[in-house]
Amino acid sequence: MNGSSARAGPGGSGARVDDELPVLVLDVAREVGDDLVAHGSRRGFVTAREVAVAVDDAGLDAAAIEQVGVRLRDAAVQLVDDLAGAGPSGAPSPAPADAPASVDAVRLYLNEIGRVDLLDQESEVDLAKRVEAGLAAAEILDSPLELTTAQRTCLRRVERLARDAKQIMIEANLRLVVSIAKRHVGRGLQFPDLIQEGNLGLMRAVDKFDYTRGYKFSTYATWWIRQMISRAIADQSRTIRIPVHLVETMNRLGRIERSLVQRLGREPTLEEVATAADLPVDKVEEFRRLGVDPTSLDAPIGEDGDGSMGELLEDRNATVPVEAAARLLLRSDIAAVLEDLNPRERTVIEQRFGLVGAEPSTLEQVGCNLGLTRERIRQIEAKALAKLRRPGRVDQLDGYLDT
Repeated sequence: MNGSSARAGPGGSGARVDDELPVLVLDVAREVGDDLVAHGSRRGFVTAREVAVAVDDAGLDAAAIEQVGVRLRDAAVQLVDDLAGAGPSGAPSPAPADAPASVDAVRLYLNEIGRVDLLDQESEVDLAKRVEAGLAAAEILDSPLELTTAQRTCLRRVERLARDAKQIMIEANLRLVVSIAKRHVGRGLQFPDLIQEGNLGLMRAVDKFDYTRGYKFSTYATWWIRQMISRAIADQSRTIRIPVHLVETMNRLGRIERSLVQRLGREPTLEEVATAADLPVDKVEEFRRLGVDPTSLDAPIGEDGDGSMGELLEDRNATVPVEAAARLLLRSDIAAVLEDLNPRERTVIEQRFGLVGAEPSTLEQVGCNLGLTRERIRQIEAKALAKLRRPGRVDQLDGYLDT
């Protein structure tokens, strides 16, 4: 970059970025040269104006511009003066005919991504390097270092190239997302939603991919795609959200159960599943309960949908009519039996045995209510019960003992 150093701004550390810039500049020069070669190869030449605009947009210095010229000469692309009326040759190809109206959005999407060529490992590495360079350029631009206008222009060019490389990697691997999303259909999310979540994982994989490890990008991206889809299913597919780690355990138990069914030829017991999963039986039972999807009480039922699920459920707090009638008769008969007692005896019996709707009271509580001693209440109670035990007094209540 014309040999000038980049200085830290006020309060900065005085760090220099010249050591990092030459590599980025050479990458930009190479990309500009490749673009011009590709542009000129289709018609056999490029104009001086096209070269000037390209190097000016990239913010290249004299040394970098020379590299562009060498690239054009090596590719045997002729450099000519401006041509009157010469327009850009990179016009987009005619748009394909519209898909039939009967083709749904998913099928149209699958047709579109099916036209994109797959990448070989060499291309993946090259694109990953561009993405990495773009991240480095972004860090420099966001730092407190003072940069010249040319340096900033160059770094922004690197960022644009990185975005283009990232887009190419994403588009070339969209079919991988569809392939993985198909395996998760039927778990609570629609197929388009699964594809969308998988695409988010693919974008994350492009940012995180380390080409120096030597493995293919698709191998690395598969993990991110599955992770994003699984997390979306856990977060969005259930009325009551279940944590992701529990969903993963439930999925593992499901795979174990299917494996046992194939091996045993029958449904496995809880103990067999727990042994195969190395989990306690109560945990397996708990995970099974978690796996049951809740159903709305307002869910329509019946052929016409005129009923609801809630109408079929028993209200355990509701009173059965027969029991309610029997209780009213019992209360009436008890009141008739107690008519043989004097008012004080009747009050003591009612409070001691909770016959007036309240809970049974102790001797001391009844004594406090009536202003009598505990012993006196005991005596009144004993006398009242003796009266009630006389033959013919409580015979009418015997029938209730059977119910």
